[in-house]
Amino acid sequence: MKVHHLNCGSMTTVEATYDGPRPLPVVCHCLLVETDTDGLVLVESGLGTEDVRRPQETLDPAWRELASPALDPAEPAVRQVERLGFRAEDVRHIAVTHLDVDHTGGLPDFPAARVHVRAEELTAAAAEAPSRRYRPAHWAHGPRWETYEGDGGDTWAGFAGVRELAGLGGDFLLVPLGGHSAGHAGIAVRDGDRWLLHAGDAYFYHREIAPEDPSSHPLLDFIQLDAQVDAELRIANQRRLAEAAREEEITVLNAHDPWTFLRLAG
Repeated sequence: MKVHHLNCGSMTTVEATYDGPRPLPVVCHCLLVETDTDGLVLVESGLGTEDVRRPQETLDPAWRELASPALDPAEPAVRQVERLGFRAEDVRHIAVTHLDVDHTGGLPDFPAARVHVRAEELTAAAAEAPSRRYRPAHWAHGPRWETYEGDGGDTWAGFAGVRELAGLGGDFLLVPLGGHSAGHAGIAVRDGDRWLLHAGDAYFYHREIAPEDPSSHPLLDFIQLDAQVDAELRIANQRRLAEAAREEEITVLNAHDPWTFLRLAG
């Protein structure tokens, strides 16, 4: 397999609190995985082409003011897939950590893909939408949902309830990481003899899971505190992620930290 790191939605610029040479825009860090047998798999979908073309219709005004999205027409995942020489229909699976606006905008650009998500998250989104975080325009095309209930599963890297993504063998895992939203999850991707664990919005700043003197980012912490639905669970999962990040065979990343994105994308 080959893994591409994509930024599918630049947003407001932030400065590093303790490190980083310069201010950087917040990213929507997505993974595009070339598999040997199952076509392309997209982890997260960022903002999409319709968000760029008509944001006043697909994005909530309060969210746009808070996030200040760049709405760059070159950034949607489908455009980056095409620049790599593929077609939209080559993306056969999309795994999302949750259904917030900046994680699902690209779904309509891949209408044939199976979309993997925890059932609890889909239920919460359907009940709350339209809202600042959940935008019905992002699933009005009728995605081919592949949902995962909360019971059962296996233990992986200290996390319980972990499931293999349907149709993808054991190379893609759904890892429950509640707290940020009702059915938030991480997506683990086997990358050779290592794992990439995309933790979505389980944390926002790389130093939150640092082995020594962990700390949050003032601006990013405000955003995650505003969005969380279960603070105790969110913090407990951050601690588990910090432990996982210390394992040699696991690289932990999140959705929005630009310094992690630069390090992994090269």
